[in-house]
Amino acid sequence: MSPNTELAQAEVLFFEDLRPRLNGLAYRILGSFSDAEDAVQDTFLKWASTDRLEIENTAGWLISVCTRRCLDVRRTGDRARMDYVGAWLPEPIQVAVPPEAETRVELASSLSMAFMMMLERLTPKERAAYLLHDIFDLSYDEIAETLDISEPGGRKLVSRARASVSKSKTRHATPEPRQEEFLTAFQSAVETGELGPLARMLAQDARLSTDGGGKVAAIRDPIVGCDAICDFVSRNLRRYWAELDWTRADLNGSRGILIQADGQTSSAVSATFDEAGFVQEILIVRNPEKLHSLNPVQIH
Repeated sequence: MSPNTELAQAEVLFFEDLRPRLNGLAYRILGSFSDAEDAVQDTFLKWASTDRLEIENTAGWLISVCTRRCLDVRRTGDRARMDYVGAWLPEPIQVAVPPEAETRVELASSLSMAFMMMLERLTPKERAAYLLHDIFDLSYDEIAETLDISEPGGRKLVSRARASVSKSKTRHATPEPRQEEFLTAFQSAVETGELGPLARMLAQDARLSTDGGGKVAAIRDPIVGCDAICDFVSRNLRRYWAELDWTRADLNGSRGILIQADGQTSSAVSATFDEAGFVQEILIVRNPEKLHSLNPVQIH
């Protein structure tokens, strides 16, 4: 094997080791894992066509290029999302959760559907700056270079984003037994019609949202309130889901359910919780385009 071939293989291995980290960054910016994979592959192709000897910090270079590519994709996607039918929810992912308790909690809090939805309320540059600094540990100088802004400007973006994150209180982790308690109560309500356990877990201002993307049946506006949600579960979900297959899954670092019909996943169900452990929102993704790649993935 020639020295050049060995070097090329080593570089590819380096990129593959970094790929889960890049996928994690891209997914958090885009809210779509399929788009994230495309952005990371575009990053690889640009890196492969660049003279690597001119790159001082390869990891930093790749993260910067990936971020810029994601912001380009966001600009196109945000225009398309204006015409999206009904509620838009992030694409759910099955995460290969690490066994280490501390890493597991950190991963869950930064990938949760609640956190992903909060990120959507930030501007693209606020989102990127916050993720780069607080999740991926880049310096303000690196952020400024990546986003083509001044260093003080990068600090302001991170500060504004932190304020939104703190206000929304989305970075707390709900204990897994509480998550499982909800999933059991929700499934029982659909299959048996017993609503009591589910109702006791819902916050009074709880919401239920579904994302069908105009491709399958789904409610367009969120259902708000414990009574209204229980009525919807009893009158609608029980009619269509009671006889389907239910499978537990780790969705976005938390426990969720995949609803399957004829071996195909037709819905992904997850929930967000307030700090007291009550269910704040039930999220049901039904858009087939967001369910076709629900295989376990590695993401950092």
